[in-house]
Amino acid sequence: MRFLKSSVHADLVNLDLQSPTLTIYHRQATRAIVLNGDNILMLYTARYHDYTLPGGGIDVGEDQIQGLIRELEEETGATNIHDIEPFGMYEEFRPWYKPEHDIVHMESFCYVCKIDAQLGETRLEDYEKKNGMKPVWINIFDAITHNEHTMRHSDKKGMSIERETFLLKRIVAELLVAPITQ
Repeated sequence: MRFLKSSVHADLVNLDLQSPTLTIYHRQATRAIVLNGDNILMLYTARYHDYTLPGGGIDVGEDQIQGLIRELEEETGATNIHDIEPFGMYEEFRPWYKPEHDIVHMESFCYVCKIDAQLGETRLEDYEKKNGMKPVWINIFDAITHNEHTMRHSDKKGMSIERETFLLKRIVAELLVAPITQ
């Protein structure tokens, strides 16, 4: 899968990420890109007032596609997930909140796919429910504008909103804007 971008948390900029003394937790995740014209299937999270692509961590024993399908079904109620195509990988390095590791290296594998129009029941985890997460169809340009506003005005933002906004802009540039032909 092609590499899209690497992002390093501000607290880690001066660290040598290759240092043998650093303990790194490696986490792999998938992200689903589901488009319907200019509308995109997103997760709105009230706690952070942001829009993110559906997806999450790949479980032990799963491959990327299995993780993508499971996460998309759980978080959005999507059915008949098909025509899955790779889009790109976004990596980030950030501080880790558990004492056994210094940092987390997160790789997000993004895939474009199609689903049935009707969404079923979600199976959100407790913390997702508490954070006010819900699947929504939103105009992609509105999602970008919303996330940019949140990044400028919220004290609750983290690296994920920066990742998501970067990905949304790449989706627009590569999947929505048709090249001009002569």
